[in-house]
Amino acid sequence: MGFTLVELLIVIALLGVLATAVLAAINPLEQANRARDAKYKSDASQLLAAIDRYFVSKDEFPWMTVTPITYDSADGAIGFVTAKDVNIGVCAAASCVGTAGSGVLITNNELKTEFQKRDFITKTGALDLLYIGKAQGASESTYACYVPRSKSERSKATQTLAVGSPTLTPVTDCATRTYAGLASSCVVCLPQ
Repeated sequence: MGFTLVELLIVIALLGVLATAVLAAINPLEQANRARDAKYKSDASQLLAAIDRYFVSKDEFPWMTVTPITYDSADGAIGFVTAKDVNIGVCAAASCVGTAGSGVLITNNELKTEFQKRDFITKTGALDLLYIGKAQGASESTYACYVPRSKSERSKATQTLAVGSPTLTPVTDCATRTYAGLASSCVVCLPQ
């Protein structure tokens, strides 16, 4: 008992249709974007916890130990900068490689040196970075923000940021933005 060529072609065509339907349902690019966003959210949470631990033990934020940055000495407010900025405490130098490039969060054992290998430290595009800032006011939180890649995270984004500014701007048009650069993107921030 064998199969005719027509029967084999029909089975192959059906398998192709099923494979196309499965790929459309899974959407591998969206899954990869969700994984990237989950990784950034986890890294942002770890970095914020390290900054909080440093503040509790030293009674100052990491950026208060480095002179080049402007911050409010009364409450530690700082405008948004990238997490690889030497003032945040992950990197001590522009290269951020090895122990010579380790910032105060690493030298004080708040973070492991492997943290310097994260995407938001090694990449250079504005959409691939993690931004840290603290709003003015002693009780205000320190925020870690990133530009989401997945559609599900973009639907949760409701604000924008500008590098150097200590404030987040609420917006309502995040779904229609182009996400071509930081200025045209909305951000997701922790704590939410």
